[in-house]
Amino acid sequence: MTAGFNTRIWTYFCGFLALSGISACQQAGKPGKADSLAMRAAFAESPVLTAQQSLETFRLENGFTAQVVAAEPQVIVPVAMTFDHRGRMWVAEMTGYMPDTAGTGEDAPNGKIVILEDTNGDGTADTRTVFLDSLVLPRALAIINNGLLVAEPPRLWFVEIINDKPGRKTLVDSGYTEGGNVEHQPNGLLRAMDNWIYSAKSSKRYRFEKGKWKKEDTHFRGQWGITQDDQGRLYYNNNSENLLGDYFSPGLGSHNPNQRRVEGFDENIVPDNRTYPIRPTPGVNRGYMKGVLDDSLRLVNFTAACGPVIYRDPLFGEGFNGNAFVAEPSANLIKRNVLRDSGYFVRGKQAYAGREFLASTDERFRPVNLSLGPDGALYILDMYRGIIQHKTYLTPYLKKEIGMRELSDPLNCGRIYRIFPTGAKPVAFQLKADPASLIAALDHQNGWIRDKAQQMLVDAQQQAVVPQLRARLGQPGIGRIHAMWALEGLHAITAADLLPLLDTSDAALCRQALSVLPSILNKTNAAQLRARLAVAATSAQTAPAVAYILPAFAKSDAPGAQTLLAAIWQRFPDSKIVADAVIGNAHNKEQALLTAITQWNPDTNLVVRRRLEKVLVDISNHRKARLDEALIKEYPRGNLLFKTICQTCHGADGEGIQSLAPPLNHSELVTGKKERLIAIVLYGLTGPVQVNGKLYKSPEINGDMPGIASNDEFSDSDIAQLMSFIRNAWSNKAEKVTEREVQAVRKQYKGRQKSFTMEELK
Repeated sequence: MTAGFNTRIWTYFCGFLALSGISACQQAGKPGKADSLAMRAAFAESPVLTAQQSLETFRLENGFTAQVVAAEPQVIVPVAMTFDHRGRMWVAEMTGYMPDTAGTGEDAPNGKIVILEDTNGDGTADTRTVFLDSLVLPRALAIINNGLLVAEPPRLWFVEIINDKPGRKTLVDSGYTEGGNVEHQPNGLLRAMDNWIYSAKSSKRYRFEKGKWKKEDTHFRGQWGITQDDQGRLYYNNNSENLLGDYFSPGLGSHNPNQRRVEGFDENIVPDNRTYPIRPTPGVNRGYMKGVLDDSLRLVNFTAACGPVIYRDPLFGEGFNGNAFVAEPSANLIKRNVLRDSGYFVRGKQAYAGREFLASTDERFRPVNLSLGPDGALYILDMYRGIIQHKTYLTPYLKKEIGMRELSDPLNCGRIYRIFPTGAKPVAFQLKADPASLIAALDHQNGWIRDKAQQMLVDAQQQAVVPQLRARLGQPGIGRIHAMWALEGLHAITAADLLPLLDTSDAALCRQALSVLPSILNKTNAAQLRARLAVAATSAQTAPAVAYILPAFAKSDAPGAQTLLAAIWQRFPDSKIVADAVIGNAHNKEQALLTAITQWNPDTNLVVRRRLEKVLVDISNHRKARLDEALIKEYPRGNLLFKTICQTCHGADGEGIQSLAPPLNHSELVTGKKERLIAIVLYGLTGPVQVNGKLYKSPEINGDMPGIASNDEFSDSDIAQLMSFIRNAWSNKAEKVTEREVQAVRKQYKGRQKSFTMEELK
């Protein structure tokens, strides 16, 4: 059916507010000065609706239809999903998440991985097969060859698939989710175009190669959900930022762990974080704070952005291909963003002013993940529940909201919807395993199908397809890039294959070829490639990518790499992106590079020089910031709490994480007055925040740090240990905090819910 407002509910709402002198119909599109008491009265209850009833509360973009694909009992609390080559859905069910506001029983082994299938082609799943059960909070999955990767904190498993039943189980990573709570642990498991598997909230990537699992470091990315575009660039977000992403292929990027920030990665793609709910949304964790809700009690900016997806199919019509859709479960909506390339830069904006692609009046509609289907439809995973905030940061205000509208129950719901143009009849394309069909599918109009065809070719590891892939590589079109990466995955790509693609007249294709080069560089082909790299190094569009691959090139031709590197920083000394790519080559040789740059040009304002000097300062600070083992032994509970609630945003080294949080190391807020730090930890802090002479504010960091005063899981002794630990970790040195001092601050601010601001703390 075509989704629209539930007419009965909306008519009642308009009539109710009309009695209060408020035009509800005016309020629908754009929040105004509505009477918040009347708004609360109109939505005083949040009844549990059937999937079909909830569907009728959707306000969806004109010309589109929403359909229920699956609902309880077929699917329960879905949080992640992937399709197999037959179009079946493999779904992770996080059944144990937050059974109540205290999280009682959250460690119960009741999570599952299920297979949902539509056997009659009507778009609705009619069979459910449990593949794995007895899991504790499973959060991500990915199909690889003949098995399934499953993230079950803290471990990452690979489970063989034998006739839809689990076979041998292999531990891929015992520390996939090191530290953190449920909201702040790695997830996603996106099998990207470059044949590596990436996660959000993580700086690790994985690959199955020659019978073994490989693990490497990569850029830290996002919080919940990760996706890619047609160029294989990754996109993600955090809870308060609409869309972040990279300008380059994920295999590129810094090889220098001394760099804390690398330009061109973790970029703010869509800076506009406004949201436009169509119902009051007081049930957000910081709803009592000024500016979080507007006068009509609707969320102003993202507070739970998650599950982004790049839509890669023509089904939706002109202007939609390449758009980024983002879920916001706390505001019951789906955001649409329009992205545009400008060289290697990606810029984006919200598709609409004052409205959303999809919004609902059902408070329990909780979209947490989005997927492009093999049928071209947009799939929505709806946890369908009241509580979405994890207990670690749950405020008394939100606990009250949950109680007022009885949002704790039920716990056995869940829905999957798909969105498609009205009148369309999307049918899933089923991939055949024969090589000819898979190679043809590399040019399919649907991005998911292209990706899957490449993956199946790589998984099969059949060298017989190499000539066909090489022939496809010589022809233009989107399939060329997939053919190139398929050859890379088969270990069959050669310098001769890539040389024609290193033509800077097609900069995007050249950057793709440069991304592949590290996998085939050797002393035999280095001389052949050097001249072509020298040409690419003169173009602003490709020079950063050349600089990024030079560490690999240096293994075969160190003098040649140094010559190319110098040519790049001398040609582009005032480009931040080039500067950071250059510094990526100088791991533990930063001072020598600075000397060379200074001798070439003594100008202290050169961007490459200033960026390099910043890295040298960071190195100096980091050397002083080694954690003392004696400190960990003295404050074991403090160390554990730091890993659980602080590390995932502030970093293991206490130096902060881009887009999330400022440093704890060298922070006067940490080492200054104990009472101030205790107040911040208990009740939270709202930015902007001044740390060590620098002002941190949104979107550079998350604008709000929640407190833990209302979390019964942590005793005052635990909290005192946590603060004593961070006050003496890294380069910090300050007096320890006692349990009695924590209790004194609690007493002083008894009943407080509101986060502190810097002005208050002064």
